[in-house]
Amino acid sequence: MARAVGGYSRAQVWLHWAVAALVVLQVAGHEGIEAVYGAGAEPDPSDLLWAEIHVVCGIAVLAAGVARIWLRLARGAPPLPEDENRWLRGLARLTHALLYAALVALPVTGALAWFAGIDAAARLHAAALPPLAALVVLHTAGALYQHFALKTDVLRRMLRAGPPSRRRAVRSARRAGRR
Repeated sequence: MARAVGGYSRAQVWLHWAVAALVVLQVAGHEGIEAVYGAGAEPDPSDLLWAEIHVVCGIAVLAAGVARIWLRLARGAPPLPEDENRWLRGLARLTHALLYAALVALPVTGALAWFAGIDAAARLHAAALPPLAALVVLHTAGALYQHFALKTDVLRRMLRAGPPSRRRAVRSARRAGRR
């Protein structure tokens, strides 16, 4: 179980926004891969380009998703606001768990479809797009609700890294003492 920390690390913040950008690219280019996957005729060159971008970004999403999961397990995450309604806390935890699962499941099913030609994986991959979109909207709406309605720091802590870890603070203090 992840432990609570004061804020997200620079790596966690950077990976969060990198994944967000990659997912936007994936959605923007998914028509290209649909046109190329299983096409009987010669695909359009722009479709081929978008298909390649989709594949490369999918691999990057998988790598970044695994790194995010590893960092969250290794470093932890800031706690949810203590005075928050337990239903909202539960919904936040569920949304995050499903988003992390999607960061692994979608690239894996996409890779199985593209590289191994498994049509069932392609169907599952395509069917996951609407639920993923709903999760992203819910996640974004939750962050904005926290920021504007509840006036918490939930959104701000993902916009910039939090306080350094104790180990990093000790190293910094040692370096400062040597000067």
